[in-house]
Amino acid sequence: MTSTELTNRITVNPAIFGGKPIVRGRRLAVEHVLGMLAAGDSTESLLAAYPWLEREDVLACLEYARRLVAHERVEPAIRTGDAA
Repeated sequence: MTSTELTNRITVNPAIFGGKPIVRGRRLAVEHVLGMLAAGDSTESLLAAYPWLEREDVLACLEYARRLVAHERVEPAIRTGDAA
């Protein structure tokens, strides 16, 4: 997905959800889509729940998250004691 395609689908509006990334200017936050997918919902169930939503919107949410994570450094948790 190109940057232009991504920014056509993922937008920010300070008047909606405090400026969090949303899908195509609507009241559906990227984090909400990601949360539903993480909870086990399928793309098909999201498309059924939001008739205006397109498969490419869901893919754009995933691509947005991938690009954010690609720039983060993740430190593994330090654990003490016996391994489980």
